[in-house]
Amino acid sequence: MYTYCIALSLYCEIQEIYYTTEVIMAAAEQQFPPQKQEEQPGKQHLMDPIPQALHPDYRQANKLRGKVCLVIGGDTGIGRAVCYHFALEGATVAFTYVQGQEEKDAEDTLKKIQELKTPDAKDPIALAADVGFDENCKMVVDGVVNKFGRIDILVNNAAEQHMTHTVEEIDENRLERTFRTNIFSHFFMTRHALKHMKEGSTIINSTSVAAYCGSPMLLDYCATKGAIVSFTRALALQLVEKGIRVNAVAPGPVWTPLQVATMPEEAAAKVGAETPMGRAAQPHEIAPSYVFLASDESSSYFTGQVLHPNGGMIVNA
Repeated sequence: MYTYCIALSLYCEIQEIYYTTEVIMAAAEQQFPPQKQEEQPGKQHLMDPIPQALHPDYRQANKLRGKVCLVIGGDTGIGRAVCYHFALEGATVAFTYVQGQEEKDAEDTLKKIQELKTPDAKDPIALAADVGFDENCKMVVDGVVNKFGRIDILVNNAAEQHMTHTVEEIDENRLERTFRTNIFSHFFMTRHALKHMKEGSTIINSTSVAAYCGSPMLLDYCATKGAIVSFTRALALQLVEKGIRVNAVAPGPVWTPLQVATMPEEAAAKVGAETPMGRAAQPHEIAPSYVFLASDESSSYFTGQVLHPNGGMIVNA
């Protein structure tokens, strides 16, 4: 037994060394051209290459026909991909963006949704708002309901992140700003949208693999993403008797404007290299998880759950 334990210990050490070496080698591989944007939210139209929001071989199946959906932060990244896929699946789409910073991306997204939407869906709308504040969230919900009469699918997707080296660097203003965008918005938007959601409606929250793995460089961001996981589970239990499902998606590294607006040039160029798949996802690889959770025919027995499209990162959750 003693010999067996020694052998097992040596095996584990070798595996750890091997895994660490693989991670270091992967991290050295450049995935994208080095680039940096100086302010958040990042601009998708300035990225090289442009993130891929829609796979050319995606085949729609009318999974969301007749539904009205609201995607928070839908002008770029994962949010844009979700808007495109929802439109293809028959939904009427509304989304938010940040005024004064994202007009070009919002305009591009709106135009593409118009091209993708099914004939029986209504024209999409884009609403400018800082969703970290309650009154702005009410304004957004009122705008959607005044236009379309209800909300069937709410996607809470707004996020920002900031790199840091120590907890001492995170002052009160930055902490409040990150929490307002990343988790306050979920509470505010949900409480106003629920007044216009009925049995069969669904809420999908965007969390992150960082909620499970952690990241020393993204301390406050990780804290908000962990809060979203707990918010999802508790809200699902609160709304289950009303027939409203609540789930979340926890993506791994994805090629989005958030990356280039957060990281140094060289780090952005290597985003995703640390995953077992050795690369970042494109947004179109994440969006079908939202389609699945939004479709009652596909996920009617899912609530309080988190999907993990993360390139093979094991999170045991």
